[in-house]
Amino acid sequence: MEKAKKIHLEYALNATSKTILWNAISTPNGLEGWFADQVESNGKHVTFHWGKSECRQAEVTAIRAYSHIRFHWKDDGISYNMFEIKMSYSELTNDFVLEVIDYCAPDDEDDLIDIWDKSIKTLRQTCGF
Repeated sequence: MEKAKKIHLEYALNATSKTILWNAISTPNGLEGWFADQVESNGKHVTFHWGKSECRQAEVTAIRAYSHIRFHWKDDGISYNMFEIKMSYSELTNDFVLEVIDYCAPDDEDDLIDIWDKSIKTLRQTCGF
């Protein structure tokens, strides 16, 4: 089995509301604005849709309001196949910081970083951050 590469990214967001930011990363409607085209949630089970044919299921394995949410992809059976989004507030800069922890095959690191950079750019545009 190929060893996963851990990716840790940080994005400063000049968000004015922790509630808007939290909703954007933790609710189906919020995630639809920047992460996936359609998001369905049934308790801890979440289905993400992209385009007309791509669909992946995940389980929320950890959540703490206004702090973090962790998803584990259910379709691959790989233990490292999860991602986590954490939010914190920097009193130094008066910005919220979004941390993304994700995993990928070593050869896919640049592609994964590019996907997250584009997604966070969309998040900034959608929410006015």
